[in-house]
Amino acid sequence: MPERDLQYLADLAAQLRVDSVRAADEAGSGHPTSSMSAADLMAVLFARHLRYDFTEPGNPANDHLIFSKGHASPLLYALYKAAGAISDEELLSFRRRGSRLEGHPTPRLPWVDVATGSLGQGLPVGVGLAMAGRLERMPYRVWVLCGDSELAEGSIWEAAEHAGTEGLDNLTAIVDVNRLGQRGPTRHGWDTGAYARRFAAFGWHTIEVDGHDPAQIDYALEDACGTRRRPTVVLAKTRKGEGVQDVANREGAHGKPLKDAAQAIEELGGVRDVRVQVRAPEANGSPFRFEDGKLELPAYDMGDEVATRTAYGQALEALGAARGDVVALDGEVADSTKAEAFAKAFPERFFEMFIAEQQLVAAAVGLQVRGWKPYAATFAAFLTRAYDFIRMAAVSRASVKLVGSHAGVAIGEDGPSQMGLEDLAMLRAVHGSTVLYPCDANQTAALTAEMADLEGISYLRTTRGDTPVIYPPGERFPVGGSRVLRQSPADRATIVAAGVTVHEALAAADELRASGVPVGVIDLYSVKPVDTAALAEAATTTGNLITVEDHRIEGGLGDAVMDAVSELGPRVVKLAVTDLPGSATPREQLADAGIDRNAIAGAVKRLL
Repeated sequence: MPERDLQYLADLAAQLRVDSVRAADEAGSGHPTSSMSAADLMAVLFARHLRYDFTEPGNPANDHLIFSKGHASPLLYALYKAAGAISDEELLSFRRRGSRLEGHPTPRLPWVDVATGSLGQGLPVGVGLAMAGRLERMPYRVWVLCGDSELAEGSIWEAAEHAGTEGLDNLTAIVDVNRLGQRGPTRHGWDTGAYARRFAAFGWHTIEVDGHDPAQIDYALEDACGTRRRPTVVLAKTRKGEGVQDVANREGAHGKPLKDAAQAIEELGGVRDVRVQVRAPEANGSPFRFEDGKLELPAYDMGDEVATRTAYGQALEALGAARGDVVALDGEVADSTKAEAFAKAFPERFFEMFIAEQQLVAAAVGLQVRGWKPYAATFAAFLTRAYDFIRMAAVSRASVKLVGSHAGVAIGEDGPSQMGLEDLAMLRAVHGSTVLYPCDANQTAALTAEMADLEGISYLRTTRGDTPVIYPPGERFPVGGSRVLRQSPADRATIVAAGVTVHEALAAADELRASGVPVGVIDLYSVKPVDTAALAEAATTTGNLITVEDHRIEGGLGDAVMDAVSELGPRVVKLAVTDLPGSATPREQLADAGIDRNAIAGAVKRLL
């Protein structure tokens, strides 16, 4: 590399360090030292290898850059300034109220694909983006800046194995091995060989470099671009706080502005105005998309018994035929979630993520960045393992469709380890989420299709066993709605149920009516948002509500109803799973949990 190019890269890296120090100093908080260690890495990437049009962030040929070590946001924002995307004035608004430059990056900035900051997530999402690149046959590359501390996260190795097995050669991880974490040294310190052996075991091409030598960095990134049939990891030995003696490679400086910013800036050579001209992508081609067709959802005869998980699988297959942008992901349970119907019909759009639920959700997030409509399904209980990824997906403003099967005690003999009993609470708590819980096959099919264009995180809860079909084919079930299944002017209470307990509620209502106690029944299939109007009417006309759910009593259907009617003052009795189940038949499980028809009828009688 010519000497003038080396000098330019050194000046650019110095400016990135200076601006990281300035931004954190102005904010009075931040992570300048973590930014300073990776400055040379990012200077070389932006100046010589990244292909990105900052004036057109939606260009489908743009490369993708993810700061998995999201706390190094001052560096990212300094890069944006050097590229001319933001002004110096905006750079110094870092972490202020109303600023786009948040403490950790989010898609509030048009050049940020996903929110980062919860460590171990950037690389798994990068895997999803690389998968999308293959699917849509685009030449862009995915670059992920990782920190060495986050390599302790299991999700990193879920990503490493999937990328290596799939040979995602459009993915490059750049690891800033600066030796120091938040409270002290990392597990392997500067032993880049230890990390190289792990990545190599998963099939990655590994390169170890001096992270402050632009020539070595340039060679490594060029090598990554030329590597075929496997992803590349560049393991760069760096020094935290590089360039400023007071903090360079010193413990105790993490997450703090420098004590003497003016002295540090002087030591780094002063404030500069170096600009970097990031090269635009060479191609502006359109991403490949599969053909659309006519939507013909499966239809089930009233009175038949069909599991809602079966209806989901068949509806997803129908949706795949109608929409070329729908993709499906599985956690090695497609035969149970019934997503296998989609896999057989559309193998190119089906992704087996195996038993790696964090990577399952992360890949869905990466795919949706590129405009795909991902449906990710596993057992409801196992989504708990990926909850942080779901939470961060919401921060990313991602639109992902999650499906949890085998919900509740109704699964029967498998016992509590397989029972999703916390999922409604978990998904209701996610910002901007939609939570749907159908009770029959036709309702499930309609809601599966309804989810396709929902914004944010949407969740469909399905049941393992067969349940009666109570709705005719072709009916619509809008999000935020409900269905009143029993109602009369003489009703003395209203039972509110969803999913499997709708059928128990109907049986209880029929039994109570026969004994002279008329009650209403509401199928609250939309648990979030709820049909506040229908619940308010029931609360004011009968004054008594009984909620019944195959879920823990905390945070589920009962709490959703309470939130909707609390100001109206009705009496509300919540029936839910309160004990720890064992193994038993589904019918015995519902009885033992106190949520079957007999328990509902008994609760109504006690209430009245």
